[in-house]
Amino acid sequence: METPLNQQTKHSCVKHVRKVSLTASCVASLISLGVNASPGDYSPTTAARPSPGMINELLRQNDPYMAAWDLGVMTRLRYEVKDNFAVAGSPGSLDFRDHGANEHNDYLIYRIKPRVGYTASWFSAMVEGRHSGSIGDERNPNPDDDSMDLYQAYVTVGNHKEFPLSLKVGRQEMIYGDERLIGGSDFTNLGRTFDAAKLRWQNEWFGADFFTSKVVVPDNHNFNESNDYDWFSGVYATTKKIPKQTTDIYFLSRNANNQAINFQTGQTGGLPSARDIYTYGIRMKSNPGDWGNWDYSTELMGQFGHFNDPLLAAAKRSLDHEAFAAVAGFGYTWNKADYTPRLGLEYSFATGDSNPTDGKHTTFENLFPTNHKFYGFMDFISLQNIHDIRLLSSIKPLPRLTLQAEGHGFWLADTHDSFYNVAGARRGGIGSTSTGAAAGSNYGINPGYSSYVGSELDIIATYAISPVAALQAGYGHFFRGDYIKESLSSNKVGSTDANWVYLQLNLSF
Repeated sequence: METPLNQQTKHSCVKHVRKVSLTASCVASLISLGVNASPGDYSPTTAARPSPGMINELLRQNDPYMAAWDLGVMTRLRYEVKDNFAVAGSPGSLDFRDHGANEHNDYLIYRIKPRVGYTASWFSAMVEGRHSGSIGDERNPNPDDDSMDLYQAYVTVGNHKEFPLSLKVGRQEMIYGDERLIGGSDFTNLGRTFDAAKLRWQNEWFGADFFTSKVVVPDNHNFNESNDYDWFSGVYATTKKIPKQTTDIYFLSRNANNQAINFQTGQTGGLPSARDIYTYGIRMKSNPGDWGNWDYSTELMGQFGHFNDPLLAAAKRSLDHEAFAAVAGFGYTWNKADYTPRLGLEYSFATGDSNPTDGKHTTFENLFPTNHKFYGFMDFISLQNIHDIRLLSSIKPLPRLTLQAEGHGFWLADTHDSFYNVAGARRGGIGSTSTGAAAGSNYGINPGYSSYVGSELDIIATYAISPVAALQAGYGHFFRGDYIKESLSSNKVGSTDANWVYLQLNLSF
């Protein structure tokens, strides 16, 4: 039987643990703002997951002391059907090719991410694994497969309520701003992490992250290592002191030497050629509700440095790099209307290279983005050599159901440059002669072709089954434009529109 003193002691301890847990959550949020959102961005879209997971809920219900721990498993299943997408490893397979090669692929992909974390008032740590696989996928090498590996493992030291500095060191996601330049690429089956050290300064006026990192390169059946020859560093600062908006200012540096492209042979993604790219920019985004039903967002990005193009002759490989990109958008939400409808309009632009042999490189470098969120859910486009006009809409017919529909129109910024895929790689090469392909049978640089790439229509439905489960379904159709038709006009190739359907289930154990 507990004495009043014991009961008082227990109550005090439980209250202390809850306070530590609450403080830890705040500290973890502040420390991880440079990882899970832009520094100082406290909008609802960056809030913690709606449930800590079934395991955490059970443990914390029975023992309040477990509030400092984070134990769980994130699981995702997605079935996809793709028509007229390139199938890696299939000879002659190209995006939008009509016949003569394998252009149909349907498969199931899955991802399992177990984690263990602990948070105290001045210290936190987390270890997370990730196993990704697929069934029926015909791509080879397969970008969706990577056996169980270390996804994140980091420690943080600091408490911004008591001291402005904190430090986060280890393997971690890095997510800044809207993820146009630095993101976790979460829709992909592998995601993206960095081996990084990050020092954060946080006060009532602004927050700033100073970081240096190396991107982790997935290597199926082997331990994933970061590329020792590809360094990514920078400073990213945010303030909310400008009324009614969040303002980000940043300077980023990507430095890869000649050995970066040969870092390893078993990787599932591409490796960079040598480059020293310096990116500076500003992002301004309205705070939710501060402009009534209206919202806006804009981002301006400039670049300078040097770029080595492996497709050019050795004597001309080192090019002066000068490029820029710009994004601007606004929207209106009928907050008091049934279904809370929203309409938005957005324009994105990134420079291309008008002359690949003039000693300059003016194609914008997209760095480490989450392109899936912005330039069509079918993942054909990156922020390189492109004009994109985007119309967005959404409604909530049920409290747990959100429907989205959006359309895109795409034009090459310069027909003297390539059509780049979502990963930032060229489709085809420098003109038809360098690829050994006949005109009209591949993508390349053809200044005489139309700049109109095509348009895309996407429809996405998301239903929250419970706080720990969500179901999502999507459909996309890409209407090919004159550039694609002319690039694949050969009778041996031909072109056609592309279709995409998927069904996805997320579970938080």
